[in-house]
Amino acid sequence: MQHKVEKASKFSLISNIFLFVIKLTAGILSNSIALISDAINSFTDILTNYAVHFSVKVSYKQADHDHQYGHHAAQPIAAMILAIFAGVAGITVIRESITRIIEPSILDAITFPLIVLAITIFLKSFMTFYFSRVSRKYNSPAIRALGVDSFNDVLSSFIALTGIIISAFGFKYFDGIAGILIAFFIFRSGYHVAKENIDYLMGKAADKELMIEVANLALKIDGVKGMNDLKSHYIGNKYHIEIHIEIDKDYTTKMSHDIGLDVKKAIRELRDVAEVFVHIDPV
Repeated sequence: MQHKVEKASKFSLISNIFLFVIKLTAGILSNSIALISDAINSFTDILTNYAVHFSVKVSYKQADHDHQYGHHAAQPIAAMILAIFAGVAGITVIRESITRIIEPSILDAITFPLIVLAITIFLKSFMTFYFSRVSRKYNSPAIRALGVDSFNDVLSSFIALTGIIISAFGFKYFDGIAGILIAFFIFRSGYHVAKENIDYLMGKAADKELMIEVANLALKIDGVKGMNDLKSHYIGNKYHIEIHIEIDKDYTTKMSHDIGLDVKKAIRELRDVAEVFVHIDPV
C-alpha cells in the first residue's frame, strides 16, 4: 500500500516539473499572462508535491515512543500546506491578470502555447483519474488532494487555452480575464482541500454508515449482550473507535477480557480504523 501511494506522489512531482517548464517557456514566448498564470499554478504544485511525498513517507512509519498512535496526521497536514499554497498562487495570479487587463498586450507565437495546453489537459485528465483511484483504494487524503488539484488544473488549462485563442482574434483583454478565472479555480481547489483536511485534524466523528457497521460487528460477537456507548474521531486520516459493550456479570474476568479482544479484533479489520478501545460493562 505504501509503495503505491509513494509511486503516485512521485508521478505527480515529475509530471508537474515537466508541465511547469513547458508552460513557463510557452508563456514567455507568447507573452500570455493566462499561460504564465498556469505555470505559476504548476510551480505551487511542485512545492506541494514535495510536502505530499514527505508526508506519505512519514504517515506510514510505525508508532514510536513520541508518537504512540502512529503518524497518520502527516498526510492531512501536507494537504493543508497544499491549500495554503493554492491561496498564495491565486492572489499572485489575480494581481498579474488585473495588470494585464489594465495594460493589455498582443500575444505572439500562439501555436506552441496551444500545443502545451493541449498536452497539459490530456496529462492532467489522466492524473485526475489515477489519483482518484489510488486515494479511494488506500484512503489517502494527500493523494486525494492531488486529484482535486489535477481536476482544477484541467479546468484552468482549458480556460487558458480559450483565453489565448480569443485574444489571438483581437480581444486582447480576454487573456487577463482568463487569468482571473484560473485564479478562481485555484482558490476553489484550495478551499475544498482545506475543508476536508480540517475535519481530519479536528478529529471529526465517523459517518453514520461506519458507526452502524461497527455496532453490528460488536453485537455479532458471542457473549456481547448489548452496547451502551459508541464514539469515534479521526487521528490523521484514520479513526479511533471507543465502544462500551455489555457482558453478563457472571462471566469470569478472563471470559470478559477475551470477548473484548474479539470485539476489538473484528472492528480493527475495517479499512479506515486504526485503533479500538473496548470498555466492558457487566450487566
